[in-house]
Amino acid sequence: MENQKLELIQEWDKTFPKSEKVDHSKITFHNRYGITLAADMYVPKNAHGKLAAIAVAGPFGAVKEQASGLYAQIMAERGYLTIAFDPSYTGESGGEPRYVASPDINTEDFSAAVDFLSVQDNVDPEKIGIIGICGWGGMALNAAAMDTRIKATVTSTMYDMSRVTANGYFDSMTEDERYAMREQLNTQRTVDYKNGSYALAGGLPDAVSEEAHFFLKDYFDYYKTERGYHPRSLNSNGGWNMTSSLSFLNMPIHCYANEIRNAVLAIHGEKAHSVYFSQDVFKKLKGDNKELMIISDAVHTDLYDKLDVIPFDKIEEFLKTNLK
Repeated sequence: MENQKLELIQEWDKTFPKSEKVDHSKITFHNRYGITLAADMYVPKNAHGKLAAIAVAGPFGAVKEQASGLYAQIMAERGYLTIAFDPSYTGESGGEPRYVASPDINTEDFSAAVDFLSVQDNVDPEKIGIIGICGWGGMALNAAAMDTRIKATVTSTMYDMSRVTANGYFDSMTEDERYAMREQLNTQRTVDYKNGSYALAGGLPDAVSEEAHFFLKDYFDYYKTERGYHPRSLNSNGGWNMTSSLSFLNMPIHCYANEIRNAVLAIHGEKAHSVYFSQDVFKKLKGDNKELMIISDAVHTDLYDKLDVIPFDKIEEFLKTNLK
């Protein structure tokens, strides 16, 4: 199967500076659903032989020019061949209609990245890991439960998108509220079909009040400011399409987390509103190759880009131990 021809931006347009320690290039690969994905590849300069490799994605509603690219570039500086990819229907990747998320297809995106890495001449196919940030941390665990080629998984500030969609924040949603949401979303489906287009839910507001929830301020501070804004990021702009969350209501993604045999490192900020996702899924994980690392005083988006907060030394140590 051939990759679809995508129009890829060649100039550096990331939210972080380019490293002189790695070689950067744009690549494409396809998933089992025929969608071509766009990625940035980072290779340590003067690398020789077959390298351990890492595929990185997230946060949910972000693009590879934001946090995932930063993680990928830094891990390449530390000796890994890495790719940061835009998930299906987002960023520079293919897929129509645009701005759709899927528990199945987005899990498949990680395995498709492993497909690509597994056949590269300069990659050791027995030494492939993945890093998932925010909502793609949840997808990464789902992929690890399915794909035995993934030897190590790191989740950072992980979100279980199926749980938060179906149950609301802190599992506060009632069955009646969930039914009302289904009615609303299915009414929107009819409207979308009639209009021949998909209405967007809207990204973050252009301003937040003092009374806004802290996590909204936290997201705003990343996606809507110079710190993390990117023109292709859903969260920085128009958001997902309104009906995108429907499948997450019916399809919990961590049913088989307890059967992941390969290594997992879950990292989360102590003061993140989302920390319970990592704490709860960690209780499901089995084996002595599973670790939970709570970063004191860190909030959710600190683990997107704060180099003094993200524990890259620990990530490197974990991957070195488990990709061997």
